[in-house]
Amino acid sequence: KRNKMQKTKLTFWQMWNISFGFFGVQIAYSLQSANISRIFATLGADPHDLSFFWILPPLMGLIVQPLVGKYSDRTWTRLGRRIPYLFLGSIIAVLVMCMLPNAGNFGLAVSGAMIFGLISLMFLDTSINVAMQPFKMLVGDMVGEEQKTQAYSIQSFLCNAGSLVGYLFPILFAAIGIANVAPEGQVPDTVKYAFYIGAAILILCVLFTTFKVKEMPPKEYAEFHGIDPDKKEEKAPSMLKLLVNAPKAFWTVGLVQFFCWAAFLYMWTYTNGAIAETCWGTTDVASEGYQQAGNWVGVLFAVQAVGSMLWALVIPKFKNVKTAYVVSLLIGAVGFASVFFIHDQYALFASFLLVGVAWAAMLAIPFTLLTNSLSGEHIGTYLGLFNGTICLPQIAAAACGGFVLNLVGGGQAAMFLVAGGLLVLGAVAVRFIKSGRK
Repeated sequence: KRNKMQKTKLTFWQMWNISFGFFGVQIAYSLQSANISRIFATLGADPHDLSFFWILPPLMGLIVQPLVGKYSDRTWTRLGRRIPYLFLGSIIAVLVMCMLPNAGNFGLAVSGAMIFGLISLMFLDTSINVAMQPFKMLVGDMVGEEQKTQAYSIQSFLCNAGSLVGYLFPILFAAIGIANVAPEGQVPDTVKYAFYIGAAILILCVLFTTFKVKEMPPKEYAEFHGIDPDKKEEKAPSMLKLLVNAPKAFWTVGLVQFFCWAAFLYMWTYTNGAIAETCWGTTDVASEGYQQAGNWVGVLFAVQAVGSMLWALVIPKFKNVKTAYVVSLLIGAVGFASVFFIHDQYALFASFLLVGVAWAAMLAIPFTLLTNSLSGEHIGTYLGLFNGTICLPQIAAAACGGFVLNLVGGGQAAMFLVAGGLLVLGAVAVRFIKSGRK
């Protein structure tokens, strides 16, 4: 029965529709990634404490995504198995996106504004995680092994296209005359408008996927994955038992993930401060230069997304997936390290194009290696648990961020040397990856 999964083919546009909603979800995620440090620095956070604000997003992902996987594995409704979760997550995300950038507008003291911002961030990241995880599961559910690399590359492309839009919103709004500087303790209108428009696009994209994608009913799903329908009546094993019996690919790919996601956590946390120091010569968060650097972060992350979109088209052309992984991470390491040495805002385009190469690999290759090592029985739960290999390294890196920043002399640009070193370690760890069901 397993050969049915091998032979069933989807068209390009069917795979595109499965992942299209990811475009909108990623706009929300990119707005969060590019602006969280800026928002909390504007509210009054110390640079040495910035990484602590980044503990919350991966912590919520660590809790939420395994639960989404576990319960969606057991769900079947008229809308399907995974789609109800992405729809619910998106609705909540839209509401919170309209609140978070207004944390400094309610007349609260600095501490109160930060608490409001943290609570909003918690709800935003929880809802984004609920909306994001089903897309990875839909590919695992509906795409045969021969097309997995292509399907996840399409998802990577759409993910980065969404990032491109989200990252560019603030600087585009500034270009048309929307205020990019606000009273002390308040977030500029360019950021607020970006969150509002991003929320509208998110819900439209999710509605598109909801109406265009029809998930397999339980009987067809069982046939597609070669599952014995009678076995499904047994009590589902606990997540702990599934972890104990996880294929080696789960753990060995997870080791690579540890280094990669720690590196990108430092990029998200310190890019604003780093380029404000090196290219604008300021550390004053209330200055026009710092806010210009904040907009330029969006441009650089957009350049990264372009690099990632282009490289996503190259990855399927590699004959060996592990080779593609190693090459991508090493190219990304060069991009990270180069940021430390560059003091021209436009020259940073080259750095972030190279960083995008690593990002494309991180979005596509780990899930290809993992889902090809799984049966279809608990694929949602395993993908949710696998999110721990994304969240735990970010939590660890965030917890150590202030210490590492002091260790490298307090300059935020030096954190890019650390990030480059982490990607090199990730490339080395690829050689330990074990594929297959065991």
